[in-house]
Amino acid sequence: MAVAREFNEQELVRREKAKELQSLGIDPFGGKFDVNSNSQKIKEQFENKTKEELEEAKTEVVIAGRIMNKRRSGKAGFMDIQDKYGNIQIYISINDVGEEQYELYKACDLGDIIGIQGWVCKTNTGALTVHATKYTHLVKALKPLPEKFHGLTDIEERYRRRYVDLIMNDKSKSIAFIRPKIIRCIQNFMDNRGFVEVETPILTTLLTGAAARPFVTHHNTQDLDMYLRIALELPLKRLLVGGMEAVYEIGRTFRNEGMDPKHNPEFTLMEAYLAYSDLEGMMELTESMYQTIAKNIFGKMVYNWGGHEINLEGPWRRVSMVEAIKEVTGIDFKKEISLAEALKLCEEHDIPVLEHQKSVGHIINLFFEKYVEETLIQPTFLYGHPIEISPLTKKNPEDPRFVDRFELFIGGKEFANAYSELNNPIEQLERFETQLAERDLGNDEANDIDWDFIEALEYGMPPAGGIGYGIDRLCMLFTESESIRDVILFPTMKPKD
Repeated sequence: MAVAREFNEQELVRREKAKELQSLGIDPFGGKFDVNSNSQKIKEQFENKTKEELEEAKTEVVIAGRIMNKRRSGKAGFMDIQDKYGNIQIYISINDVGEEQYELYKACDLGDIIGIQGWVCKTNTGALTVHATKYTHLVKALKPLPEKFHGLTDIEERYRRRYVDLIMNDKSKSIAFIRPKIIRCIQNFMDNRGFVEVETPILTTLLTGAAARPFVTHHNTQDLDMYLRIALELPLKRLLVGGMEAVYEIGRTFRNEGMDPKHNPEFTLMEAYLAYSDLEGMMELTESMYQTIAKNIFGKMVYNWGGHEINLEGPWRRVSMVEAIKEVTGIDFKKEISLAEALKLCEEHDIPVLEHQKSVGHIINLFFEKYVEETLIQPTFLYGHPIEISPLTKKNPEDPRFVDRFELFIGGKEFANAYSELNNPIEQLERFETQLAERDLGNDEANDIDWDFIEALEYGMPPAGGIGYGIDRLCMLFTESESIRDVILFPTMKPKD
């Protein structure tokens, strides 16, 4: 049964034009069209040529693109067409293309996709132009584009109809092309350091590798509930046990959490593990990787993000969690403190404590999140996390209350999380059991026990450094974007109806 749809006046006119094309034997929705140039090539090759040089050379090009504007007067006119690289001006005259093709040009609408054969010239005002000798209709746009100077003014609609946003918004298109360049730069950087890129399962039966709530799905054949992965960590560390020594993965990860300018339920995570390294090695890797992206792709070290000028020049600051808390609050959690004393401090500072957070380590982290996190503007390696919130990390040999872990903060937001990896299977099992106890107290983000991972550690995993990077947030910094939705082509959106 046909679905009833209502069309506005413009849409009805465009549908009639599509029928008229069909009556002329022209497919309104086109087919293959061989191009040999584009707007970028034309500008690079001919921008510095004079009008006279171009007229003498009459270099032929064949291009295609979407009509973005049109200016006609009598038997000639101009239009701009847009391809993946930008816009190029077209001049078309009935004397050059003939009456039949000129009639097609007269009837075309903004948004239509066309092919142009012609030669490169400059107008009297110096505008680089393709002088058309052949006009080919390719695709009829049945919907009009948004008004030129406003585009999609509803930000929600920009994300829902990304295809229109890419047509109308130069910055959106630029980010769409820059993001894969950033990822390719990261891959080259890691490959040049001897890492191997691998793939691990997205579907899993256990919650491990991060503190997060999962998305649940069901395997029909096995009649088995499964999760979409919340992290990449444990499969990659199994590969260290297997002797691969330096591995990384860039992949989609899923956490069943809210949406805001810095979070999307599905996001791109990179995790890397290096045998015989440690926390210091991950700091060097991180600083070097960020600076390589900055130099090789953007050619600058300072970025405007979140209302701050972020300078990626090293060396980056290093500070322990307890030192950072003391700087802001004056409270010294480096000293031994009882749980009763810690809870009293929370009461004095209006910090609520959930049942599973009733430990000194959790309380230290609560103080950090309230007073310190948003103050870490310039790149900062914050290390020395409490053992209670770091179940996969080696203890600090000098103070076992804390672990050898750091988080990278930029602009008051977390950008990376790194460990000296725990490779003692006996202690790892104890840490998992502590997590299960926290779950019983209400922590629905606590880790499961991964018995296969425990067995893998029993075969022996080399000492290692490991790190996870939020690729979307990294792209936000480098493209100076304030919302994660600007760097994800199709962010998660609540249905309109």
